[in-house]
Amino acid sequence: MTIVGLGLLTTGCYTLQPVAVAEPAAGTRLAFAINDVGRVALGGSMGPALLKVNGTLVNKQEDDYFVSVSGVDLLQGGFQTWAGETVRINSSFVSAVYERKFSKGRTILAGATTVGLIAVLFSKGKLHAFLDGSDPPPDTMAQTRRVPVPVAPRLPPFLRSINPPRSP
Repeated sequence: MTIVGLGLLTTGCYTLQPVAVAEPAAGTRLAFAINDVGRVALGGSMGPALLKVNGTLVNKQEDDYFVSVSGVDLLQGGFQTWAGETVRINSSFVSAVYERKFSKGRTILAGATTVGLIAVLFSKGKLHAFLDGSDPPPDTMAQTRRVPVPVAPRLPPFLRSINPPRSP
């Protein structure tokens, strides 16, 4: 439960906003929207279906960004995690640069959702079962309903002679 809550808070607490300064400082968490030229140029080293490169800016030299990549968003909607490899991205490969910023509104919404979920589970008496993974006790008053199982139809007589039953 704690992991779910932390996951919700870490993904819901940040937004991507256009970079306000001409040259962001080293260490800034950025996302680079890759254009068609960049997809062709970076396709051999990063994959052909790049939509966005996410990472931390190591430094910027002239027209090149050196980025410690944490992951890439793909055109078809997937995400590929990276282990912080440093990649050079030329500014001509980029259509937009975004900064990852803390979002107070999303944090409040994620926190309220988590608290609401815990309150609902607690009010239904399911919180303990949810936390320890046990199932609720079975209802002893429940009745069993028997449903007949359909039997395979018998073969017509003319087919029985062609395909006689096999003995075990």
